[in-house]
Amino acid sequence: MKKTGNHGLFDHIGSDLPASLVVFLVAVPLCLGIALASGAPLFSGIIAGIVGGIVVASISRSQLGVSGPAAGLAVIVLTAIGDMGSFENFLAAVVIAGIFQVLLGIFKTGVFAYYLPSSVIKGMLSGIGVIIILKQIPHAFGYDLDPEGDMGFIQPDGHNTFSELFYAWENITPGAMIISIVGLAILLLWERPFMKKLSFTKILNGPLLAVAAGVGLNLLFENMPYFSLHGEHVVSIPVTASIGEFLDQFTSPNFAMFAQKKTYMVALTIAIVASIETLLSVEAADKMDPERRITPTNRELIAQGIGNSVSGLIGGLPVTQVIVRSSANVQSGGKTRLSAISHGVLLLVCAIAIPHILNLIPLASLAAVLLVVGYKLVKPSIFKAMYKTGHSQFYSYIITILGIVFTDLLTGIGVGMIVAVVFILWNNFKTPYHFDPKEVKEGEPIKIELSEDVSFLNKAGFIKTFGLLPENSHVIIDATRTQDIHWDVLELIEDFKINAQSKNIQLELVGFKEDESHNVVDTLHAHVQK
Repeated sequence: MKKTGNHGLFDHIGSDLPASLVVFLVAVPLCLGIALASGAPLFSGIIAGIVGGIVVASISRSQLGVSGPAAGLAVIVLTAIGDMGSFENFLAAVVIAGIFQVLLGIFKTGVFAYYLPSSVIKGMLSGIGVIIILKQIPHAFGYDLDPEGDMGFIQPDGHNTFSELFYAWENITPGAMIISIVGLAILLLWERPFMKKLSFTKILNGPLLAVAAGVGLNLLFENMPYFSLHGEHVVSIPVTASIGEFLDQFTSPNFAMFAQKKTYMVALTIAIVASIETLLSVEAADKMDPERRITPTNRELIAQGIGNSVSGLIGGLPVTQVIVRSSANVQSGGKTRLSAISHGVLLLVCAIAIPHILNLIPLASLAAVLLVVGYKLVKPSIFKAMYKTGHSQFYSYIITILGIVFTDLLTGIGVGMIVAVVFILWNNFKTPYHFDPKEVKEGEPIKIELSEDVSFLNKAGFIKTFGLLPENSHVIIDATRTQDIHWDVLELIEDFKINAQSKNIQLELVGFKEDESHNVVDTLHAHVQK
């Protein structure tokens, strides 16, 4: 029987549905927090989460990526609402931004993602891991003044990421502290090897139990003034008395704004920033995928564009693919995009049916879940593995982390890219390999001969070539003449070795040095997956 690397939407329903529950629980406070930070109605964040789950994931081919409102757009949205006069006026820009993104996908600008150095992508993941930990510690202590989803170094309240830790230490809420400790204890217990061998842990995963325990403790503490939680310590999704009131929360854009020039300027800004964040998240999610599946980036831009237009038409914030929710999806065992779609369905159903129950969930228990997610993105073993890849890789990795922590996501990525490009410009850029699909003859091995110098700028060419290789073939990658091959290309070849198995491709490597570099790739992938 011929092997295939593709999975049907319902092939892994047993893994995808539990993962979708975790993503849903993580998404609720993030959607609300980003809406608050954006100066928009709270429910607009929920709408964006619903659209990101149901609409975008249905069109996208990203198997593990999850879309929703993004913290990176919060400042842009806040400024645009003020400049345009109202939220309804701003929604017109969101609709047009979606159209711009569809055009970007049609004109195949998604290839940009293939030129991102691996060290910068891994630096982005680790940087976000650090940010998650630093931002969630105050919520674990019960100090919840900074809204969930804020990822910037300078916060809306005038504090910064580090000063917030001191304020949190001076304003500990005992009940929240107990809830976060219990949640962390459950999550750490569920990570132990002996627990993973127990069959019930595959159905009842740690994050769900940690949140359920948090709700139980919240109810227990209601009659204990010293331990009781208040409104700012729990999820605060809007509650409506009827379906009619619920539907009233959906808002249409002011269509008169389609004739205003400034609407198109705001739309262009949103489209560019949202597309960049999406492509960064796509690369990161693909790196975390145990099967090394590659997301078609141009289709992803089209999916995001349709999602943004739909979100704008019904009163939602702009959407992008987001790393925090995607990381939670991977770490919770998600296998296909059914997980992302299901989390969107859960957002819709629960917002209608049980908002009062969702409002019992303490932010401290969700902080415990996110602290574990953050740690897995930045555990010390990842730093060690990156150090072994060489100085140029390690420097750009570290600088990307520092840039993200002390500024914001896009600035940090930009700084990391500059460092990576400076290192790579020391090498000569030459044709990386010789391969002509027209020369391929049935029954004969397909030979790909690498040139003397191969840089990370050649990633797109390799990805395209690997995608053209037929199933059940014999492929030889010959590096006999190669003097210098960039780490990213080595990693890409290692990823192809895994993917080739699902296509029944016999892969033969010739001329590669038998040193520890390949072992480092395997080690690094193993750490990122955990």
